[in-house]
Amino acid sequence: MTIMVDTGAWYALADTSDTYHQRAKAFYQQIAGNISMLITDAILVEIWFLLASRLGRTAALTFWDTLRKTDIKIICLTEFDLEAAWHTINTYTDQSFSFTDCTTFSIMERLGISDVFTFDHHFLIYRYGLHRQKAFTCLP
Repeated sequence: MTIMVDTGAWYALADTSDTYHQRAKAFYQQIAGNISMLITDAILVEIWFLLASRLGRTAALTFWDTLRKTDIKIICLTEFDLEAAWHTINTYTDQSFSFTDCTTFSIMERLGISDVFTFDHHFLIYRYGLHRQKAFTCLP
């Protein structure tokens, strides 16, 4: 099994005062070493900025160093992903999907990943597949 790890999950792991910290920590401990984890380069940039701006540069550096020492794979955006994200953001005009959300949806679809470690409800709203009937499975 392979799972995408979204920005909110990483942030919850790093910020001990975050509402989701305990849930994130328990779930991460459960899956670490047992499940392949991925992030996108857009998630990496987003979490770096979020950690640096809210918790300080040291927290951002600690996250990046931890990521470097794991087997978590960073998936880079392609032109296809950018085009698909553009289509998504212009299709779901009633939603506040971010650039990172849309590119992550695209990469997950392209790689056939249906599970995501997230606390972001946008992953429940977006639909994919031939007839746009499938939804991602949000964990925990």
